[in-house]
Amino acid sequence: MASPFLPNPVDISAQIVRRALRRERVFRDRQNPLDFPDIYLYERYRYSPHITNVTRRSHALTVPQMVCIALRFFASGTYLYAVGDAENLGKNTVCRTIRKVVLALQGYINSFIVFPGHLSTMSIKEGFYKIAGFPRVIGAIDCTHVFLSQFHLQMTCDHECMITSLDSKWPGSVHDSRIFHESMLCQRFEEGLFDGLLVGDRGYACQRFLLTPYPDPQTGPQNRFNVALSKTRVKIEMTFGILKARFNCLRRLRVSPERASQIVAACAILHNIATIRKERVPPQNQLLPDEIDPITLDHPTGAAVRDAITTQYFT
Repeated sequence: MASPFLPNPVDISAQIVRRALRRERVFRDRQNPLDFPDIYLYERYRYSPHITNVTRRSHALTVPQMVCIALRFFASGTYLYAVGDAENLGKNTVCRTIRKVVLALQGYINSFIVFPGHLSTMSIKEGFYKIAGFPRVIGAIDCTHVFLSQFHLQMTCDHECMITSLDSKWPGSVHDSRIFHESMLCQRFEEGLFDGLLVGDRGYACQRFLLTPYPDPQTGPQNRFNVALSKTRVKIEMTFGILKARFNCLRRLRVSPERASQIVAACAILHNIATIRKERVPPQNQLLPDEIDPITLDHPTGAAVRDAITTQYFT
């Protein structure tokens, strides 16, 4: 009898043995990466699905279905029953599904939202400097209202509109400066962990690591300083605009503070993923500027740093 392992065995019995030893081919959907086993996904992408259904009932939602339901809700910001009607699902099912996706995304917050960013500090400084010639900037900071002005969201971003930090646990009545003063980011700056500056508006006090405009510029260099800072700081306003355009749920959703913070974090992670993937930016509505309660007393060290940069770069 011919060997069954030759490329083209002639003997009929060898062909029978070869067919018996052959592994059955499994055809998978190459356009759906979730169609592969968890170990395959982790080896190639360092991720495995963290969204699963514990139920053993028939017709349970698949992971892609759950993600699409959550994305539909984030993007539309409509009522849960409206999302359920569009997907032929009950309101409670939609609510549980969104909750699972939000919690799963939160597990990756420290991977996708890092300060000063995913690029090197030098690259971030160069990116900001190319905007308006403002030196040493590693982030732009601002606050905005979300969820019908119920909550105050503070964020920082880099020159590519990547979110690098966020704090969304404060009610809408709290002042911007207090939010930053009590944030972990401010504490890390005070400890000297970062080599660079933040730029903000007059809602913040000018500090040695957070520069704000001159309240009443008197000279040409001071005016040029304010113009350059404004052009640099506009990146955070653009980031807020893109984030709210992508996720309409941030505009008019009424939820508890804890749930609000988690939904904001999930949307921020998805925003950064979309930015990394260079997804197209949705059309942005004209955002009304938030009312600023200006800080009238700047820190002496902050004013000194501002004057030194004005003299060196804008004289």
